[in-house]
Amino acid sequence: MADVELVKKMLRAVLQANKSGVSLSRLQSEYKELTGEQIPHKQMGHNHLDALLASMPTLVRIERNRSGETMCFASGSNETAHLAKVVARQRSSKKTGRPHLVNTQMRVKPAAPLVLNGKILDHHFGAFASINTSTQLLSLAESIGKRNLNFGCEYVVLSFFRPSIFFDSNQPSVYFKTQLWRKAIIMQSTSFRGEKMRVVEAVIASPLNLNESPGSGKGKPYNPQQVQGRIREILGKYSNGFWVSKLPQIYRELYKQDLPTESIKDLETWTHICTVCYFARLTRSGSRSPHPDLKLKLEELLVKYSNGLWAHALPKLFQDTYKVSNPLKHYHINNLHLLSDICTIDYPMPDNPKRAILYRRSSTGVGEGEDENCNRRNSSISEEELMVRQELGRRLSNHAVPSLQIPKEEYPSVLVVEATNTNAVILRYIGEGYSQAQESMEDEMREFYGLDQSSPCPLSSLSSGQLVAVRAEEEEEILRAQVCEVMADKVKVYYVDHGFSEVISKTKVFELHEKFFQLPFQATKCKLAGLGPFCQEPAVLKKFETMASGRILLAEILERGQTPLVVLYDTSQDDDVNINAACMKALQDKTLASPLQVNSAYMNVTVSSVCSDGTVYCQLPSRGLAKLNEILENIETYFHSQVTSEFLVSRPFCGKGCLARYKGKWSRVEITNLHGSRVLDILFIDVGVQASVEVFELREIPPPFLRDLMAIPPQAVKCCLADLAVSVGSWTPDAVQWLREKVLNTTDCSMKVAKVDETKRCIYIHLFTDKSFHDPARSLNHQMAQSDLFKQRPDVFLTSGGGNTTTTTTTSPPETPSSPSSSLQLPPLLELPPAGNNIDVYVSVACHPGHFVLQPWRDMYKLVVLMGEMILYYNKTEQKPLNIEKNQIYAAKVENNWHRVLVKGVLTNGLVSVYELDYGKHELVSCTQLRPLIKEFRQLPFQGITAQLAGLKPRQWSEEASIVFRNHVEKKPLVAQLEAVQEAANPWDRKLTVFLVDTSQEERDIWVHDIMAEFADELTNEL
Repeated sequence: MADVELVKKMLRAVLQANKSGVSLSRLQSEYKELTGEQIPHKQMGHNHLDALLASMPTLVRIERNRSGETMCFASGSNETAHLAKVVARQRSSKKTGRPHLVNTQMRVKPAAPLVLNGKILDHHFGAFASINTSTQLLSLAESIGKRNLNFGCEYVVLSFFRPSIFFDSNQPSVYFKTQLWRKAIIMQSTSFRGEKMRVVEAVIASPLNLNESPGSGKGKPYNPQQVQGRIREILGKYSNGFWVSKLPQIYRELYKQDLPTESIKDLETWTHICTVCYFARLTRSGSRSPHPDLKLKLEELLVKYSNGLWAHALPKLFQDTYKVSNPLKHYHINNLHLLSDICTIDYPMPDNPKRAILYRRSSTGVGEGEDENCNRRNSSISEEELMVRQELGRRLSNHAVPSLQIPKEEYPSVLVVEATNTNAVILRYIGEGYSQAQESMEDEMREFYGLDQSSPCPLSSLSSGQLVAVRAEEEEEILRAQVCEVMADKVKVYYVDHGFSEVISKTKVFELHEKFFQLPFQATKCKLAGLGPFCQEPAVLKKFETMASGRILLAEILERGQTPLVVLYDTSQDDDVNINAACMKALQDKTLASPLQVNSAYMNVTVSSVCSDGTVYCQLPSRGLAKLNEILENIETYFHSQVTSEFLVSRPFCGKGCLARYKGKWSRVEITNLHGSRVLDILFIDVGVQASVEVFELREIPPPFLRDLMAIPPQAVKCCLADLAVSVGSWTPDAVQWLREKVLNTTDCSMKVAKVDETKRCIYIHLFTDKSFHDPARSLNHQMAQSDLFKQRPDVFLTSGGGNTTTTTTTSPPETPSSPSSSLQLPPLLELPPAGNNIDVYVSVACHPGHFVLQPWRDMYKLVVLMGEMILYYNKTEQKPLNIEKNQIYAAKVENNWHRVLVKGVLTNGLVSVYELDYGKHELVSCTQLRPLIKEFRQLPFQGITAQLAGLKPRQWSEEASIVFRNHVEKKPLVAQLEAVQEAANPWDRKLTVFLVDTSQEERDIWVHDIMAEFADELTNEL
């Protein structure tokens, strides 16, 4: 039930701040801005806001202006009229001299300051300097008055013993004393756990008549010692202080007596008891520098999201993480510049300033910049290691072995050697400069340490840590090794390029020649992402040994450092296998899985998801489901008690298990795909629902619950309806919708297992909406088979996508056809520099020197942001019938991404030929995967622009020449020197003539046209 008196006080504050009246709609918004809540008219027994206001004639007067708009005015009273007059004079005052410092009833309450050790620590507005003299105070007030600003004062009694008046010199919130000191603001105190703070009202604790003489008899004699003792007791109860206007009420409730009026005046002089602090707030917004504590927390969040954080997500993320009530209200989307000393603010969508990204401001750079320089840091580490080695032996002949550099590519191939700990997996990189260089070195070593008379003799003296050359047991290979342990006639060595140890005879150990110090040690270590807490778990290590040891895998490098953090993939099969995720699944307790047997019936089944391809996900009662629900409830409680950024997901990767909100509660998810660094696809593994979310919506599983939660297998069982003529993937939208309406809101379904398909990991079932599983005729399978739900309409094409959304489209126009493209304008043209200037570019497609596609490097991140936004938008919207027209632009889903495309042709089989306007690729997609390209996604210029290579004569390029060209430029960042621009009516028909230069080599720049000209000449000579 709403607090009626509180609502009235808030309404009065809003109305009195708008002496010329406020419209009904503005009243609601200003009330919300003041309190953080809507006016609760329904809770107060009124269906409409105007009905509530009509019931308060002493508070509000309602009139209609000339245009018929309903206006609200504060009802007149002596007190309000007086304050309104003072406020009016204050706003229009242009007089010189000392301004009148007065109180108003319009307030926005800052966070309740915490008084500790003689300082006010305000988590919103900063640490405040103190003004100890009235001269300083009046000087400050005078300077404020000259700016014609609006201000008021508030004061509070705090349990603190040094009299001070505080203000923040950098903020529009100023704390100062006025002569009309008995006018106070009552404000509800706020706890430090972040409950909502609300302004209550301005109340005159004791009417002040400036013409009143001291002997007028208003004040009565009282016992100061008794009142002081009682105030001491009150301060002991309210250790964080309280508003002065509450003092009479508190005093009356505790001591059953009225507080003597004169004692309020004397409070200021009782500095041995308390301090009276006076607060004022300027109503004009100004530059506001964040409080150091607020700044620290913001930086902490931006460190977590080193790839950027959407500004619109910041307030809620801050509130959820630190359990405070909207401390960022002054830094809303239009005032982001106030955060510029904390972060860099970028607007990747220029025509939409509300879509801003915040990056941590750092002199050393963040994110990818750190990754690029990590090898340089490693070099300094390796120097320290080399000093140790030199100290160990003097046998290094003063030759240093360089440190191994992590490959520049994001997905290098690796040979996994072994792992006794997932935080120290031994592997070797495959490729040029790594395994190939090692093979060349070992071939050279085999020749150098041959079996002829001139070969080096075995070493007679060995010591631990010494680098040596070792003849392997097969008598053929000579390998580099480091001595681990010296025994009587044997020695234990570690092969530094192969990552394993062996005990061998001393006669097989030779001095390592200086020329074999040049190649870095090839055996290195990595950490497997997500497996840290279970790095030595036997089940995990056994699974890893089975799936990875001795195999060449693909490594996704998440963090570059001395021991890189990686995700390993086995790409040898039709579907890529995530090794990290598979090892994590080894922790699952199979006894907690849903029990399923053929010909068995199960009741109390919940159908949690029906996909558009006909796949059904069910939850069955089991020990695992009961335990899961219990743990998730405990996690909800745990998160409410934690004030930390520790659980924010800062490094997402495919296969990672974490938490996300599903129907308002935390639920387990697995990340299935990443679109850049901020948008990703997830699967709610216990309900079978797929979704696209932003990374800030995810949370790490708290460590106290991690092991128990990982032990529970996914509770969503993938099922297909048995005995249907139509297979999964060929369902009509009508059939999908019919099944959803039947089962999604039913909690007492039953099912009977017909078949278990292990290869497809799918259970074929008969599904019932009641417990009649003994009668097949009552199954939903039978009802659907007897219906017309699976009859294809001639104008409908279907998708086999696994989402929950229904997708339909038509090849013929609906009754009122509309072209989604013709009525909307195209994006602006891509800006190009004058001829002769250079552009950093990325070559996305290269057919031959006469036709390739460039993307400007400077705006690449904007395209990534745009595509992320398209994924979030289109993956959440239902498909509607769409009239697809040739030569019009649309959004199209290609694989897992949404692209801006131009339709080149509509085929009769339901496929559409499209051209990706940002990448220059041609694709065939189902017509069900097209959507209208909304205005928001038409602001960024199309990023793909066709080009031809300058400096060459036009010719018909052979396939061999085209391959050479592609190998030099495709998927590479280059520098393009603009020679000419061929303009056209449409942006996708523009064509550039450019020179391409590869500047990746430090020694020289490679001009691609020189290579192609030389190659063309060679072909001509051959002919």
